[in-house]
Amino acid sequence: MKCTELLERLNYTVVKGSAETDISDVVCDSRRVTEGALFVCICGANSDGHRFIPEVAEKGAAAILVQEDHMPDDLPENVTVISTEDTRYGLAAVSAAWFGYPAEKIPVIGITGTKGKTTTTYMIRSILENAGYRVGLIGTIEAIVGDEHIKAVNTTPESYTVQQYLRRMIDAGQNCAVMEVSSQALMLKRTAGIPFEIGVFTNLSPDHIGPNEHSSFEDYAACKSLLFRQCRVGIVNADDPYTDLILKDHTCEVETYGIRSENADLRAERIEHTSLKGRLGMKFDLTGRLSFPVELDIPGLFSVYNALTAIAVCDHFKIGEDDIRNALKGASVKGRIEPVHVSESFSLMIDYAHNAMALESLLTTLKDYKPKRIVCLFGCGGNRAKSRRFEMGEVSGRLADLTIITSDNPRFEEPEAIIADIVTGIRKTDGQYVTIPDRKEAIRYAILNGQPGDVIVLAGKGHEDYQEIRGKKYPMDERVLIREILDEEGLR
Repeated sequence: MKCTELLERLNYTVVKGSAETDISDVVCDSRRVTEGALFVCICGANSDGHRFIPEVAEKGAAAILVQEDHMPDDLPENVTVISTEDTRYGLAAVSAAWFGYPAEKIPVIGITGTKGKTTTTYMIRSILENAGYRVGLIGTIEAIVGDEHIKAVNTTPESYTVQQYLRRMIDAGQNCAVMEVSSQALMLKRTAGIPFEIGVFTNLSPDHIGPNEHSSFEDYAACKSLLFRQCRVGIVNADDPYTDLILKDHTCEVETYGIRSENADLRAERIEHTSLKGRLGMKFDLTGRLSFPVELDIPGLFSVYNALTAIAVCDHFKIGEDDIRNALKGASVKGRIEPVHVSESFSLMIDYAHNAMALESLLTTLKDYKPKRIVCLFGCGGNRAKSRRFEMGEVSGRLADLTIITSDNPRFEEPEAIIADIVTGIRKTDGQYVTIPDRKEAIRYAILNGQPGDVIVLAGKGHEDYQEIRGKKYPMDERVLIREILDEEGLR
């Protein structure tokens, strides 16, 4: 492909060489440069791609895209050098061109918000696939590209990878894509140039504010709002206090959903908590633009919001009531209040809650079901802020009837030292607790001591299927551990 073709939607200046140069690949990692590649210099938090210009030239790069304000004094010979204002945007533009603008060939649904993105993407995918669509997914847990499930590194990958996934989805016969769009991704132009068919806003609360993330809550909100200048239809939570801020300067059609807002286009009314044979869920009546009853096998009011979002999106695809209801009834997300059936007399679930805010939200939700006891099993990661351990211990001690403190990812710390810090937090409360460092044995204790009416939650690991100890990841999936325990104890 000619360099000019890659640059056709980008403002640029040819500093030296020719834009008619043939390009064999597009890369932003100097280690992946091969003969004839276009190397895009990215200014990252820890490294500046401009430092590697001599190296990539020596490897045979045909062209280099540099940022105007980072132009090196010495440029290599025999390499085309092109400058642009923002190479992050430049990478998105040339990646889209390299893969043939795949986002213009299938509808792409983007979801942003502090919480609810992951569950909502899976709900949308479940409904659409139930109605016959083939849906690709990009998110926190994984990317689903054709029949392949690719573990995620970032919620939203680098722009080259996003475009590559979209192209592979089309090649695999998928005719729709749904993706989580993080504030970081919007800030770093990872989704720049994608004409989202639908953009979704779930909710907003302070998060991801600090070094290498967002400088302030205002910046965090401003980045999320960018999605609504990049989509055809914006579907937003009418109940969230920051919705007007998110919609500032929007250029899309706007639709709303909610529970409290009487003017929302879709509403949930007559909401009930359900509990049957160890499964917790919700049911409600959908009103407004659509009207029918909905049941979920996922607990919590936030699950109702997620379902409303999914319904609002899928209504644009003319999905029938039966397909929506059937898909939502069976929808679940790995590691997000994921029910695991071990008994008909008590409930057990796995959740990714790994900080105090998430754990408080989870345990408060479970209290709405008025269980006999809430049993909370969790640990904390090593080589992370000790304050998280104190805070999570205090939250569990205050809200759970019994806390089982165990190991998470100890990394380079001793599990017992991490547990001791959690105990420091829990002792600020009157909560009962036990400490069992081996996670499998801790889960065994929880199951064997489960009482009728209990809700047991295994918190912190969620979708993770490993335990990180001294720089190595060992296989450890809580679902596998549960099956092993049930077999070993003759419980199934």
